[in-house]
Amino acid sequence: MTLLLIVVAAIIAATAIYINQTTLAPRDTKYVHEHIFGDARPFQQCHASSLVQVSDDTFLAVWFGGTREGHQDVAIWGAERHRGNWSAPHELSKVSDSPHWNPVLFKAPSGRVHLFFKVGDSPREWQTWTMSSSDGGDTWTEPRELVVGEPLSRGPVKNKPIVLSDGTWLAPASIERKDRWDVFVDRSEDRGLTWESTDLIPLDHSDFEGKGVIQPTLWESKPGHVHMLMRSTCGYVCRSDSTDYGRTWSPINKTDLPNNNSGLDVAKLEDGTLVLVYNPVSGDWAARTPLSIAVSFDNGGTWTHYLDIETGPGEYSYPSVIPTSEGVAITYTWERERIAFWIGPIERK
Repeated sequence: MTLLLIVVAAIIAATAIYINQTTLAPRDTKYVHEHIFGDARPFQQCHASSLVQVSDDTFLAVWFGGTREGHQDVAIWGAERHRGNWSAPHELSKVSDSPHWNPVLFKAPSGRVHLFFKVGDSPREWQTWTMSSSDGGDTWTEPRELVVGEPLSRGPVKNKPIVLSDGTWLAPASIERKDRWDVFVDRSEDRGLTWESTDLIPLDHSDFEGKGVIQPTLWESKPGHVHMLMRSTCGYVCRSDSTDYGRTWSPINKTDLPNNNSGLDVAKLEDGTLVLVYNPVSGDWAARTPLSIAVSFDNGGTWTHYLDIETGPGEYSYPSVIPTSEGVAITYTWERERIAFWIGPIERK
């Protein structure tokens, strides 16, 4: 009888995990593809996730959630994946009645995890707030403004900061004015205590379709040589490069990669391989499907389609990608109803 009760309890526990965390049918058994939570969620919509790995068997994900994007009840939410199972979503921060936006996670070389997020009624009014954790996200410091009194939105706007070879922290940043979008970089040489913004990266708006560029993602190829890809309104991913540790940047140029004016992210693996997650669709506000992985072995000079994560109709957008010991881990928005998680190896084909 005791053995039977144990078996029944195990079945009930497994079923509970499945109800809360939907595992999607993988195209290959070497990949894990799942939803962080199911239909039983404490918000109607969610979007703009970010991801860090805090230990060998634990990931932390964050996103914003509420009635809908821009609604006053939108807060910053999070969940932890420990040994293959996700915790229930829990609210991490709500500093005012204004909507919260675009949380970004960053794990510093010390192991401390930093969380950045935006607060304001619209992107034109955003202020950046930050909090940090020394125990992998179990507890957090009180939230504070990143740069007090700054009229412009500072710090990372969607994608993770990076640590350069000289120890400088670089945060990919952008400004969304009513009729003009621009990109810059925030630099910190004291491990995030203070930040200094670069000039806006040169863009000829008179010869550019739409408002411009936002939400860059960064990588360093060799000491001092830093590169970025950007979301744009011109139908293509845009690029800029720096040879002085991100202090100054080349004029922004279009790449051959299509962009639908939606977020993208890049991770650099230990062997130098670049992994881009994006919607390979061209056109301002075009469809946010499919969601795909592309790889580059020549520092972003050329890109090869690797696989599709999502292909059906719907919205699969705003990916966050980080390197792992075997490949990459990714979170993204699934139909504004859930946050999805994907992890798997990246192999040269």
